[in-house]
Amino acid sequence: MKAIVLVSGGMDSCVTAALAQAAGDELSFLHLNYGQRTERRELKAFHDLADFYGIPEARRMVCSIAHLAAIGGSSLTDASIPVSGANLENTEIPSSYVPFRNAHILSVAVSWAEVCGAKRIYIGVVFEDSSGYPDCRPEYYTAFNEVIRLGTAAGDIHIETPIIYLTKEAIIRRGLELSAPLGLTWSCYQSEDKACGVCDSCALRLRGFQRVGIEDPLPYATQPDYR
Repeated sequence: MKAIVLVSGGMDSCVTAALAQAAGDELSFLHLNYGQRTERRELKAFHDLADFYGIPEARRMVCSIAHLAAIGGSSLTDASIPVSGANLENTEIPSSYVPFRNAHILSVAVSWAEVCGAKRIYIGVVFEDSSGYPDCRPEYYTAFNEVIRLGTAAGDIHIETPIIYLTKEAIIRRGLELSAPLGLTWSCYQSEDKACGVCDSCALRLRGFQRVGIEDPLPYATQPDYR
């Protein structure tokens, strides 16, 4: 079956791609630039992952949804808003939330799926160990699948969220089992050279590796103990 994998270049999308490959689907990779701080580094990670998984150029798509930067409201797209720090007990929506971003991303994926004949769209969203983004909740994807059913010609495209209930620790373990190239990924929200180690994304990632008990292959400016 043909499938599209949304590949941000981060660890979650990498493991999701590994799971999609293990399912035996014919994969196409989709990447969205939206004016985020680490856009160039994430794009490099996307192409590195596509190379690793043998995705030909004809089945790679990079699109711009830069209007999200113009809309603003997120520390990822507005340099005047500080990126949320490593408060892993925070229950509030962090500043890195990009308003309704995943709907924009999924809309592009569904349009491409209709044209190329893909029946599955894989996205590496995480609920339990996420940063509190409302568009990472399971019920959001249940609702979006209904929108796809009603709003597409055949109504038979389905969003797959294979890691949505996993913690970062479990995602890393699954990636290791599948020989996913975690060292090719990028998670930092504010640096494109060495990962900062202190933004909420770095903190979640580092805590996962620390709990697994192995060294994260990425270079870090600092590596606090988040366990």
